[in-house]
Amino acid sequence: MGNPAFEVKLKLIDNYKFEVDFGEFGQIITDEPEPVGHGEGPGPSQILAASVANCLAASLMFAIRKFKGDPGKVTAKVQGDMERVDGRLRIGSMQVELNLGQAADSIDKLDRVLEQFENFCVVTQSVRNGIKVDVTVLDDAGQVLKSAE
Repeated sequence: MGNPAFEVKLKLIDNYKFEVDFGEFGQIITDEPEPVGHGEGPGPSQILAASVANCLAASLMFAIRKFKGDPGKVTAKVQGDMERVDGRLRIGSMQVELNLGQAADSIDKLDRVLEQFENFCVVTQSVRNGIKVDVTVLDDAGQVLKSAE
């Protein structure tokens, strides 16, 4: 059995607004912020930030529960900072704040949890290390205009 894979489909609605289809989990609308788009949904940077924070929060809960602890109602907040790199806007950094729903002294082995939970986070560790992204572009007849190879 191979490694797990995932798929998400996007369809342009208009301008820069897309329907993002998560299959059995439904669809959401994304859009670029003003002045490029109309800000009618979260933008790609916000989706990435949500993915990083969600994965870290889940990893923290996993690590606490591994030692039979109760994390309580965990919340997270993430802020991203944009910067110019070679004249192009890029996500320069993200600051993630995770809040446990319990007092620290009620969570067993919290020092070990805090030491290791980030290693369980698939998304954050992938973003930190860089992700190879192959790109292929096709026209409406299926002709390859740009290949990943």
